[in-house]
Amino acid sequence: MKCPFCHHEDTQVIDTRVSEEGDSIRRRRRCAHCDKRFTTYERIELAMPVIVKKNGSRTEFDPTKLRASFMLALRKRPVSAEAVDAAIHRIEEKLRSSGEREVISGHVGELVMRELKRMDKIAYIRFASVYKSFEDIAEFEDAIAEVGHDRKSVAK
Repeated sequence: MKCPFCHHEDTQVIDTRVSEEGDSIRRRRRCAHCDKRFTTYERIELAMPVIVKKNGSRTEFDPTKLRASFMLALRKRPVSAEAVDAAIHRIEEKLRSSGEREVISGHVGELVMRELKRMDKIAYIRFASVYKSFEDIAEFEDAIAEVGHDRKSVAK
């Protein structure tokens, strides 16, 4: 590990500790050349899968696009920013833990719909109408009936 002060390549680890969460390792180091000390952190890095769009093009996963979709569907709805953050985190975890290197965009859309359905039924209908390209009132009615059916089965 290079020293951040003198850029010498010979540094020595003088202390190693696991973080309280257990997800990283903190190392105190000392430069053999300038004798200055510094800290490094070792963390697991799991790459997000590449998103394959309907037209076949590939793009990096972008959580800001995911957030924008949520915010558009949830516009003027009583859902907290923390709930949106938690939903985005769950989607990211599902994608990361899938182990897939590529995921079709439709799968991400389905994950968003599942989260919206749990959070806010109106936002779910809004998102579904755009995502599934509703053509007429009957498709809205079907989606509303589906949400109503889910609500009745939860009440039982």
